[in-house]
Formats: sequence, C-alpha cells, structure tokens
Amino acid sequence: MSKIGLFFGPSKGSVHRVADKIKDAIGNDKVEMIPVKDADLSDIERFDKIIFGISTVGKETWDSEYSNTDWSKFFPKAASASYSNKIVAIFGLGDHITYPGHFVNAMGMLAKEIMKKDATIVGQVATEGYEFDDSEALIDGKFIGLPIDEDFEPEQTNKRITAWLNDLKPHFGF
Repeated sequence: MSKIGLFFGPSKGSVHRVADKIKDAIGNDKVEMIPVKDADLSDIERFDKIIFGISTVGKETWDSEYSNTDWSKFFPKAASASYSNKIVAIFGLGDHITYPGHFVNAMGMLAKEIMKKDATIVGQVATEGYEFDDSEALIDGKFIGLPIDEDFEPEQTNKRITAWLNDLKPHFGF
C-alpha cells in the first residue's frame, strides 16, 4: 500500500496539531507528513492519495501580491498539479465566531481550484452541528471537507476527525 501524502500548513499551529491527530488515527506508517512551506509540485505527483490541511486566512491575505504565508506560496503549485487518478480529502480550520461569514473559506477555494484539474474529492461533511453564516467551502449543500474550529470548539475536534476518517476509509484503504 502506498502512503497517503498529508500536506498541511501552517506548521506549528492548529493545522499542524490536527494533521498530527489525523496521522496518528490513520497510522504513522501509512502517512507521510509534508509541510506545505517545504513542498513542491513533485511532492504532489508522488501520491495517489492526498489529504490537504489548510487554515482560513483573511481575503486580503489571499489577494495580496505580498502575501507570505505557507499556503499562499504553495497554493499555485497545488492548483497547477494534475489530480487525475488521485483521491483527495481536505480539512480546514476556521473560526465560526470571529469569521462566521467566511467560515473555512480556504478549504472551498482550494477544492474549487483542484477540481478544475480532475480531482476526485471525498469526505464531504454535512452542515448539521456547525454554526456559521456563509462559507465558500459549501458545495452542493455540504462542506467539501472537514471543518474544524480549534478556537471555539476544540472539544468537537476528536469526534469530528473520527467520524470523517470513518468516511474516508473506503476511499483511502487504511
């Protein structure tokens, strides 16, 4: 069985902690952790099964030509890759209290870009149990991936990861 590429960023924060929980739940021997700040297009090409972990940053950060975040550097690489014959899942961190109108937007932005490159995205999550006003991560009435709010709902994280990974098992084979 080939390893799952778990691309995450930024490092040393909530996304990294959640990525570690996902890796531990799947099994350390089945996952290769790749910080997006160190990743290149060739890293994406090495994997048939990919999990992306992304945090939502303000729209001004994504639109700024001077943006210097891990994902702002990696996003164009991820968006340019071919995802034909790849299985992809995405988890996104957001803050439903401070940013209820932009909840986990980055997850949706990433999904929409990679779907243009033939990505098969699995692991959609129903909106029940989430409070928010709007999100670019909503596609066909569901979140395109797993939303996590470590700022205001950290007690939900483990339960949500477990349920999501159960949905991913048939697709990822772990």
